Amino acid sequence: MRKLYIGNKNYSSWSLRGWLACKQSGLDFEEIVVPLYDQDWDERRKAEAFAPSAGKVPILWDGDAVVWDSLAIIEHLNEQSGGDKFWPKDKGARAMARSMAAEMHAGYTALRRGHSMNIRQIYPPAAPNAEVAADIERIMELWAQARARFGGTGPFLFGDFGAVDIMFAPVVTRFITYGLPVAQFAEAYMRDVIAHPFMQDWIAEAQAEDWVIERFEGPRQD
Repeated sequence: MRKLYIGNKNYSSWSLRGWLACKQSGLDFEEIVVPLYDQDWDERRKAEAFAPSAGKVPILWDGDAVVWDSLAIIEHLNEQSGGDKFWPKDKGARAMARSMAAEMHAGYTALRRGHSMNIRQIYPPAAPNAEVAADIERIMELWAQARARFGGTGPFLFGDFGAVDIMFAPVVTRFITYGLPVAQFAEAYMRDVIAHPFMQDWIAEAQAEDWVIERFEGPRQD
């Protein structure tokens, strides 16, 4: 049985990506939620299950194979599930989708640093600083290009729900939580992401959690 170790569903954006990848694969897996940053966290993360990732989540054990990092989990599960559930079939679309996923993986540090994921909260809108605004502008550009070139009749960035939507799903929650300014066309896409059954399940479970991590509560002061 595959085992996916994830952090608190309300706060852990990378865990959300790994979990969505497992759900999208259609393969059976057991999820193990590990509370982050509580009094036992430093000791808990030393467990053998976390050794390959140096104590980070998500981490997926697939038999004797172990995969950590959300994008690596996506690629592993893409191979294991037949190669047709995550990336567009068209060569050009697939190239753009992989580039966007990699850019999300490595970039937008100002947005992520200043607006941590917190699904339970909706804060009053506040104007982002220049660095965050630049990240948002870049994301809007990529979303617009993907939708215009490859969106077709489907509601997601490349038509069908896939790896790129998984990578940007936590960004969608951030935009909503902090009331960040987005282009008008993006609002429909964001609604479709939130309405996806996988996201609805995650959101419900995040809202039901009892854990509170104070460092991730309250809008950031930039």
